[in-house]
Amino acid sequence: MYWRLRFRAWRGTRPFWAGLFTLLSGLPIAYFPYAEVKIGALTLAMATTAGAGSLIIGVLLVTLGLTMWFHAIVRVFAGVATILLALVSLPVSNLGGFLIGFLLALIGGALSISWMPGVPAAPGAEQRTPHGEPGPDGAGDRSPFPGSRGGEDPNVTETTAHANGGRNSAG
Repeated sequence: MYWRLRFRAWRGTRPFWAGLFTLLSGLPIAYFPYAEVKIGALTLAMATTAGAGSLIIGVLLVTLGLTMWFHAIVRVFAGVATILLALVSLPVSNLGGFLIGFLLALIGGALSISWMPGVPAAPGAEQRTPHGEPGPDGAGDRSPFPGSRGGEDPNVTETTAHANGGRNSAG
């Protein structure tokens, strides 16, 4: 039970599914050019002249999958590289491992590019209540502007010209 919870916490801090799809995409791309299928006495070899290229693409995809797991900071680079290698595998490696590896690599690369780390909630952060509803202390937010406190203007933020006494600090 403890290991399962630790794995779930580890999995939540990185693009786990992107890495898994990318890692799995490298296997058919690297394997199929070297595979031999025996049908009775007939041996069907699927070897291509670009067998070394297929092996390199497959190994790179497995490496990128592991990189997504253990170095999540480079997830965008790994995702773009995965998609590019998937596209290169179409002509080089039996249509990208008979489209199995190609599709897995495209999904993994897209998931890696789109993944964002979650923002942890600040400890002791105050929960906002909707306008007019009572808060944890029983007192409701009775200000005329939702989200503002007291007489503050809700349109004033740290980035507006009003934040520093009306002075613009752009220059």
